[in-house]
Amino acid sequence: MKITILTIFPEMFAPLHLSMLGRAEKAGLLDIREVDIRSYSQNKHHNTDDAPYGGGAGMVMLAQPIVDAMRDVQGEDFRGRRIYLSPRGRTLTQEKVEELAKEEELILLCGHYEGVDQRALDLCIDEEISIGDYILTGGELGAMVLVDSVARLVPGVLGCEESAQTESFSSGLLEHPQYTRPREFEGLTVPEPLLNGNHAHIQDWQLSESLYITMKRRPEMAQRFLEGRKFTRHQKKVIDAVFERIRQEDEAAAESARSEEEV
Repeated sequence: MKITILTIFPEMFAPLHLSMLGRAEKAGLLDIREVDIRSYSQNKHHNTDDAPYGGGAGMVMLAQPIVDAMRDVQGEDFRGRRIYLSPRGRTLTQEKVEELAKEEELILLCGHYEGVDQRALDLCIDEEISIGDYILTGGELGAMVLVDSVARLVPGVLGCEESAQTESFSSGLLEHPQYTRPREFEGLTVPEPLLNGNHAHIQDWQLSESLYITMKRRPEMAQRFLEGRKFTRHQKKVIDAVFERIRQEDEAAAESARSEEEV
């Protein structure tokens, strides 16, 4: 997969060429490039921003350098998606990541200041994506998040294809707790189901813990998971046990609160 990032701060993307993504680049699985928008500016001082029409605080990125940079890097046979990292865009989800991972090529535009001249977006952007409901100083960090999440789904990047399919969000639930050696650490032990070698028991425990954590922390995600799948009779028993566990905890918490009020 080829990913090109249009930015005025190309030096910020050094982390994308390290660790697993760096090894994937050396293996020819990824081609990640940063392009400096400033080099396309036709202004004398190669600035990329100007005051906004209508007044207001801050500056707005010029359309000309962005459009010229985009047209240059995409060429005439571009097959992919052109994305602007923006707080007003569609929120990035695992479903969206999986969709983008199927593209041959991505071009990401990182905005700055108070935003980008709308004409640049109208001329050369296919969609806007946000990584969350908060404001950053620029689109660079958002672009890094998007690149990392998409690149790891490219076949061969992780080195273990099962990991990308079974871990957090891919199954629709948050990930269950993980443990490694030693079996006991500072009085805390590894849960018994993970030690007995019974794969059926291990899978039951993992489903139970993933569902429990998701219901406690992201109930809306757990609801989507439960409504969107068919479960075996055995899986339903595991799920019912999680509901019972939470019911008992809620009752205990309510009883504790009543006791404190009486005191």
